[in-house]
Amino acid sequence: MAHPRMFDEADPILGRVRALALAFPDAAEKISHGRPVFFTTKIFAYYGGSVKVDGAYRQHEQSVLVLLDPQEREALLGEERCYVPAYLGPSGWVGVDVGDDSDWDEIRELLDASYRRTAGSRRVAALDATA
Repeated sequence: MAHPRMFDEADPILGRVRALALAFPDAAEKISHGRPVFFTTKIFAYYGGSVKVDGAYRQHEQSVLVLLDPQEREALLGEERCYVPAYLGPSGWVGVDVGDDSDWDEIRELLDASYRRTAGSRRVAALDATA
């Protein structure tokens, strides 16, 4: 059974995240478990997530899930806008709520850090060559 779509294609925040994520070398988008994901050979970002609270899932529809190094992850988790996402949290992923007032340079940096952890050395070298 396919997962239901859990996002609005017309969401302007998704549009901003999509533009940032797809700017990385060889990045592509697909739908996984009802949410947009950005990947090369491995996923480096999800749009939207959830946390389990008192046995029910609370959605974070406008958020970005990224895979960061442990120190950066711990620093972010001290902020109210960040959370440990259901299912992916134990593997080191962190969710960051985003909105119109987000620091989009920071969001790009978080996507960059996650991309570098998952994309492989050839793609990271291509990214560095564009800087």
